[in-house]
Amino acid sequence: MGGIEKDHEINEIVKDIIADFDGGRNIDAKKLFSNPDKTEVIELVQHFFRIIYPGYFRDRSYKIYNPENSFAVTIEDIFYHLKKQIYRALDYSLNEEGHETEREEESYRLCKEFFRKIPKIREYIETDLLATLDGDPAAGSFDEIILAYPGLMAITVYRIAHELYLLKVPVLPRLMTEYAHSETGIDIHPGATIGKYFFIDHGTGIVVGETSIIGQNVKIYQGVTIGALSTRGGQKLSGKKRHPTICDNVTIYAGASILGGDTIIGENTVIGGNTFITRSIEANSKVSMKNLEMEYHTNDNQKKTEDLDQGEAWCYII
Repeated sequence: MGGIEKDHEINEIVKDIIADFDGGRNIDAKKLFSNPDKTEVIELVQHFFRIIYPGYFRDRSYKIYNPENSFAVTIEDIFYHLKKQIYRALDYSLNEEGHETEREEESYRLCKEFFRKIPKIREYIETDLLATLDGDPAAGSFDEIILAYPGLMAITVYRIAHELYLLKVPVLPRLMTEYAHSETGIDIHPGATIGKYFFIDHGTGIVVGETSIIGQNVKIYQGVTIGALSTRGGQKLSGKKRHPTICDNVTIYAGASILGGDTIIGENTVIGGNTFITRSIEANSKVSMKNLEMEYHTNDNQKKTEDLDQGEAWCYII
């Protein structure tokens, strides 16, 4: 087959695909310059870490002689780029025609309100940092936690996104937390309400749903789901309380699932690993699986079973 014939075939393929863009489907929208830029939102999250942790994250491509001037430039730059992304996101909540001035003013107002929340965000994250050091004997220092712990990273991004969510900024909060999800394996919806001193250990596979309410001094280990009983109602369930309430001083061990909007876990309760909970638990309780049975084969191919008492079971499943 000659080169001219191949070029013709490729041109035909390209035309067919472009023609398919006009099918009137939701995926056919071609808002090339009006949608929020996912890459820029991710960069914004990374830059926010320079504000949250000013001594740990910075652009190392240039020398800093005056830190305060550098911080000022960083904050102003982030403000500009966040305002631009909010302006684009408002396309989902305002009519497209005749609202350019309104969108400009609203994006500035929302950005300004958000930046005024940054001291509060940092106040909460400081408590999360303290809770992590206190809760994890493997943590060597604050530096190690800030630079290396996925749990604190996911919490930090959540704290940023949550304030934007409360301001009713469309799309951006979810882009931020899904970035953290992809980086850490921890899925916290920006709509969840989480108190101070929140500690995530290991973290992989944790899911916290949109209407979850989590109190202060709560510890969560890997594989925990704080989720809905069912989402079969689809959009009819939007805005309704679908996820549990976790009161203060609760510890939830690995693999536990706590489901349902009416489910309340009382304060000072310990939820054991691999438990499945769909009803409320009274305060000061300890919930665990029944005794486990361990089966193993010896070298001479004899089968043995052994019941693990509750103490051993807790060690086994954590």
